[in-house]
Amino acid sequence: MLSKTGRLVSINRSAGGVPKTAVPAALITQAGVEGDRHRDVRHGGADRALCLYSLHLIEALQLEGHPIGIGTIGENLTLSGVEWDTVFPGVQLVVGEALLEVTRFTSPCQKISGSFMAGDFGRVSEKLRPGWSRVCARVLRGGLVRKGDRASVYPRTMESAEGAGG
Repeated sequence: MLSKTGRLVSINRSAGGVPKTAVPAALITQAGVEGDRHRDVRHGGADRALCLYSLHLIEALQLEGHPIGIGTIGENLTLSGVEWDTVFPGVQLVVGEALLEVTRFTSPCQKISGSFMAGDFGRVSEKLRPGWSRVCARVLRGGLVRKGDRASVYPRTMESAEGAGG
């Protein structure tokens, strides 16, 4: 059974693009995972410093026949045991020493098409398939994260709710 508290199963980074490969530990800064780079300058920035995804959803997609794997769709942090429907813009997560705030659902792009049957990267589009999207997060407090660290989801705060217009 999934809950609001889970585990960090993978920390992923790359010199640019996908797939991102796993490392056992990394420093999270306001810029994201130390050592991670983006080929496309539209990625990154303070509100999109990190990309998060669910191991449970990766496994469900694999059961559908998609050739997806951890890090192949560009997520920096892969979480397990977290109810993914509790992870949406405005909620905060504590992962290891880091405090994160989810800022938006990601918009999938053609660069991750190799992870899907017939290149159907829209399979993880929030607009087309609610509940299957990756999320972007800003770093409120950086720190060291390690594979196996606890990942806890906290409800939307008043401050973030006001900033999100709701």
